[in-house]
Amino acid sequence: MKRVAAIDCGTNSIRLLVADADPATGELKDLDRRMQIVRLGQGVDRTGRLAPEALERTFAACREYAAVIKGLGAERVRFVATSASRDAENRDDFVRGVVDILGVEPEVITGDQEAEFSFNGATKELTARADLKRPFLVVDIGGGSTEFVLGSESVRAARSVDVGCVRMTERHLVHGGDISDPPAPGQIAAIKADVAAALERAEETVPLSEAATLVGLAGSVTTVAAIALGLGQYDSEAIHHSRISLAKVREITDMLLSSTHAERAAIPVMHPGRVDVIAAGALVLLSIMERTGAGEVVVSEHDILDGIAWSLAG
Repeated sequence: MKRVAAIDCGTNSIRLLVADADPATGELKDLDRRMQIVRLGQGVDRTGRLAPEALERTFAACREYAAVIKGLGAERVRFVATSASRDAENRDDFVRGVVDILGVEPEVITGDQEAEFSFNGATKELTARADLKRPFLVVDIGGGSTEFVLGSESVRAARSVDVGCVRMTERHLVHGGDISDPPAPGQIAAIKADVAAALERAEETVPLSEAATLVGLAGSVTTVAAIALGLGQYDSEAIHHSRISLAKVREITDMLLSSTHAERAAIPVMHPGRVDVIAAGALVLLSIMERTGAGEVVVSEHDILDGIAWSLAG
């Protein structure tokens, strides 16, 4: 067993997993798994820079995580930074802050590396399942980007494209500094057009139509699943490996796109940090399912974070 700590810092959230990993058995035993919405990517699409307040929110979460890692005695730590910090002009400020707090340098990984971690984290438990056909198409819908990776036992093709729930919300649903509530038909059409163009780019590398099982990751997907399951509160065990039909995803997406901020906030499983971006995230998922012809999505709570942890266990 190796005690490892993995941190995934994305555009919208920063997450920590401290786990005992056993490479011999393939078991990853969670000791602490937590998430904070920090919106590191706030305004990056518009300004090209990480906002000072976004950096401070992220550093505050890092200080909390440093205490957890020290308390649990993790032997190895890996900090992976994704879309927002790839794009920002002032990413050196981000790197210095993380090193000062956690003592490790954030690895600003490529989209293809991000996709590989996501695939390994999401499919390690699924490869032995006889009821799921191969190959898997793992789709990780983040705040700033979406990763597509196709494979069976290992990665065959991968691509990252710049559509995510935060980026689509900021680009198309913000007018005069306020988020449209609910979005106008023209705004929804603009998101659909962006996602359609991104899927064209993804298909240049990843043969999306060859997917036999669609596996969906990250907060937009798990929140849609929690709503579909009618949960009174967020329940990771109930959500993990649930199978949500295309018809249900379409129904929930339509509901979210026609609802107000207050109505979305009142949904029992809705994290406060997702209220404004969940409609765009659900629309990204629906567009992917329609494009690939997937009749359902298999939802995984295990994703890039678990893949990062496994990379430390070897």
